[in-house]
Amino acid sequence: MIFIESELVELKSEVVSDICREVIAFANTKGGTMYIGVHDDGQITGVKNADHVTLQINNMVRDSIKPDITMFVRYETLEIDGEQIVAVTVQRGTDRPYYLGSKGLNPGGVYVRNGTSTDPATDTAIRKMIKETDGDCFENMRSLEQNLTFKTATAQFSKRNVPFDETRMQTLGLLSHDGIYSNAAMLLSDQCSSTIKVATFSGTDKSDFQDRREFGGSLFQQMEEMYAYLDLRNRTRATFEGLYRNDVRDYPEEALREALLNSLVHRDYSFSASTLISVYDDRIEFVSVGGLPDGISLDDILLGLSVCRNPKLAAVFYRLKLIEAYGTGMPKIIKAYSGSGLEPEIEVTGNAFKITLPNRNAVTKETNAPDTPKNNEKRILSFVEANGRIVRSDVDVLLDVSQATANRILKRMVADGLLYQDGSGRKTKYKKK
Repeated sequence: MIFIESELVELKSEVVSDICREVIAFANTKGGTMYIGVHDDGQITGVKNADHVTLQINNMVRDSIKPDITMFVRYETLEIDGEQIVAVTVQRGTDRPYYLGSKGLNPGGVYVRNGTSTDPATDTAIRKMIKETDGDCFENMRSLEQNLTFKTATAQFSKRNVPFDETRMQTLGLLSHDGIYSNAAMLLSDQCSSTIKVATFSGTDKSDFQDRREFGGSLFQQMEEMYAYLDLRNRTRATFEGLYRNDVRDYPEEALREALLNSLVHRDYSFSASTLISVYDDRIEFVSVGGLPDGISLDDILLGLSVCRNPKLAAVFYRLKLIEAYGTGMPKIIKAYSGSGLEPEIEVTGNAFKITLPNRNAVTKETNAPDTPKNNEKRILSFVEANGRIVRSDVDVLLDVSQATANRILKRMVADGLLYQDGSGRKTKYKKK
């Protein structure tokens, strides 16, 4: 038998410390066989005790490599030219990437086979292997960072008297039975890489900047610190009806809470961009990365239909009673404004989801009156009387609102019998009945 090193063959004259790297490289690439007792030039040197060598390698592989790879490694003792050789055959594993537990899921711990050499895998190759093995769902994938701590999460679970031990983490999909953390665990850990950026402006545009912050750490920490920041800016204003005082906060607390939780639970964390929150005199805007899931429309969301992008994350928030049930967030936000004459705005693009909460105590500069749906309808009807008809782009400019909001206002006015629709598509005009 002639021994020559190749992409599928590695030769070792004895057991050395880097043997686990070779096993990892074979398992991450195309598989292969490592022969112990053969010099790299093909000369057979043999081993003194094949059983001891087999046990030694088996212990090294079992204790050093993650995830568990033992089921893909087979040992065989060969006798050639009177010498014992141990053949270690490694199949391509199904839980790639495999890595050295002491080094982690990074180029220092993950290896691949390139020709006759074993090399560290690139970050791109590691991510590709994770995606191929774990699928496209970000929260299900193994976290690239495995040195995670959960001080904030533990405190949050403790508040609700919910255990947060290894068994519970496995049940929640945060930890595998091999001790591997998922991205869902990373988001709840103190090492969470995603952040929220918030900016406060004086006025109704970005011309007069006041304050900028960035909140990091566990999503639980971001949640609490971000809500405290918004609550501090949610002023209470008093009005009087005769002898009686009526205190109204700028924003319904439940609407603020639900908008913030929505931005945390439903955003697409596979993007590195931060969640953006902008505070103006007349509104707060929440912009989270990731549009609607395929097959779901904005009307579906408003009706309470929910297809959760991060079901494991949502399940954790549900167990901690931070959210009540899937699909209730948007109806709650809308209901919180019931009777105020104002409506939250929701806008969706292919890669972003935006919720705008109007300030209940803000007044428009032109009319010194709340910019309510009734006032908006009066302005549209006045425009129609003066021009004979109105199109959606006219409403955009007239009310200074988004296309989605303009369409929603016109749709409501048609349903209420205030206008009728003439034509369809780009040629659609709205006229007074």
